[in-house]
Amino acid sequence: MNSVFVKILQDSTVFRISRLLKVSETDVGNNPQQQSQNSQKALKRVKTALALGSNMGDSQAILEAAIATLVQTPGIFLEARSNWYKTKAVGPPQPDYLNGCVALQVEMLPHELLENLLKIERQFGRVRQERWGPRTLDLDLLLYDDFIVDTPNLQIPHPGMRDRAFVLVPLAEIASDWVEPVSGRVIKELLKEVDCSDVHLWADG
Repeated sequence: MNSVFVKILQDSTVFRISRLLKVSETDVGNNPQQQSQNSQKALKRVKTALALGSNMGDSQAILEAAIATLVQTPGIFLEARSNWYKTKAVGPPQPDYLNGCVALQVEMLPHELLENLLKIERQFGRVRQERWGPRTLDLDLLLYDDFIVDTPNLQIPHPGMRDRAFVLVPLAEIASDWVEPVSGRVIKELLKEVDCSDVHLWADG
C-alpha cells in the first residue's frame, strides 16, 4: 500500500474506479448496473477505524454487544479493540460516556459501511434528536485506510477527531502509528496535543 498516495473521493462512482477495486476490461464494457455488481465482488479488504460511545443504559453491555454485531456483519472483520474509557460528556448536562475504538478490515465502500453503522445504532435504540445529546450507542467512522472522503453525508477522517481526547486515547492504544491523512501525522503525535484529564480507563472494562 502506497502510504503517500491519498485519494480524494467525491462520490461512489469515483470510488469504483479507485485502487480499491480490480475491474477488468470486460467489466468496463458492461452496463453500469452489472459493472457495479462486478466491482463490489472485487473489492479489496481495507483497514478502518471506528469510535464507539454510550452513556445511556448499561453502556458497557451495549458497547460489547455492538462489537459482536459488527463482526457478525458480512464484510466486516475485527482486527483490534481498545479498552473502555470513562469520559466527560460534551454538550448539555448528561451522564459520563464509555468510549473506545476498534480497528476493522472491511470489504465495503465507505458509504456502505456508514449505512451499516447507522443500522446498528438504530438496532440499539439510537434516536437522533439533540445535537451532543445522550445516546445509547454512537458509532463513528474515523479512518478508512489513507483516504480522504468529503461528501454531504460523510467526511473521512472524521471531523474533529484530532481534537478529541476520548477518541485519540483509545485509538492510540490500537493504532498509534496510523497516519491521519489530513495532518499527515501519526495518532500518537496527535494525542500529545490534547487534554486527556477527563479520560479515565474504565476499571470494569
